[in-house]
Amino acid sequence: MHENRANLDQTDIALLERLQTRGQATAQELGEALNLSASQAGRRRQRLEETGVIRGYRATLDPARLGLDVQAFIQVQLARHGAEEGAVFARLLRTRSEITSAWTMTGEADYLLRVYCSDLPALNTLIHEVLLAHPVVSRVHSQIVMDQPKADAPLPIG
Repeated sequence: MHENRANLDQTDIALLERLQTRGQATAQELGEALNLSASQAGRRRQRLEETGVIRGYRATLDPARLGLDVQAFIQVQLARHGAEEGAVFARLLRTRSEITSAWTMTGEADYLLRVYCSDLPALNTLIHEVLLAHPVVSRVHSQIVMDQPKADAPLPIG
């Protein structure tokens, strides 16, 4: 069992499942869905927030409606693997809004980046003038998303 795993009962799990799909649900709505009073539902949500199980709330935006017509995944391999190189590259990641998420990976690539750009020239600029131009980067491999048959889904907690 995981050391950091929260101790959740079935009501907590049901509340979390509901919040993953309806993050703006009021305590009243949660209470009705879970057969609890609004105050009980609100206290449970607050406890889950305070313990860090719920890390925050955000709006899900439509990239196409915002002019972000190209989504890509980019694998990045670093030339050197010291702590300083990793810190320098991490700083770069934080400065580029097109890079919406990044993971360190096992295997050939050191990082996997998810990026959104307005068009192919913008993606080309990001790859050639930012990533490949960075002194710690040795190789980049990109894959352009054609379609997303399954959207980012809630975590499987139930």
